[in-house]
Amino acid sequence: MRQARADEYAEFAAARAGHLYRSACLLTAGDTHLAEDLVQETLGRVYVRWGRVARADNPAAYAQTVLTRTFLAHRRRRSSRERAVDAFPDVSDGGGADSDTTLRLTLLQALARLPAKDRAVVVLRYWEDRSVEETAKALDASSAAVRTRCTRALARLRELLGEDVGEYARP
Repeated sequence: MRQARADEYAEFAAARAGHLYRSACLLTAGDTHLAEDLVQETLGRVYVRWGRVARADNPAAYAQTVLTRTFLAHRRRRSSRERAVDAFPDVSDGGGADSDTTLRLTLLQALARLPAKDRAVVVLRYWEDRSVEETAKALDASSAAVRTRCTRALARLRELLGEDVGEYARP
């Protein structure tokens, strides 16, 4: 029985780790090292409660909520404000155009300038494509607070990226 649960968890973790990592990268505004740490912490917490999580309606949503709350808890700690470097590493994505890299860096820098909770709302609402209610539940906030944060965060992103935000969404 234990081996079956362990195998089930291993399969879940392997399937979700990439998605959790991409979300963590957005939450951390490109800090890949912190993103890896957050994913490991999240998967550890999910493992501890796997018996209950496996029976949930949506274990993936549970893991995403754990990731978001782990990120917010990390941001509240004083030590989380320490940064080893102030620039993004030069990493090639194996064939993407320079404009793609520039676009990603521009968006990550804009996300980095948002407060942590506003960044979490943007990632959950627009990257994870969650509803206002699902986002509110994940952040332990009211739906009105999520809508307010969305409005404020999007206005700030428009301010940072310029009024013609549509150019960033073009293929």
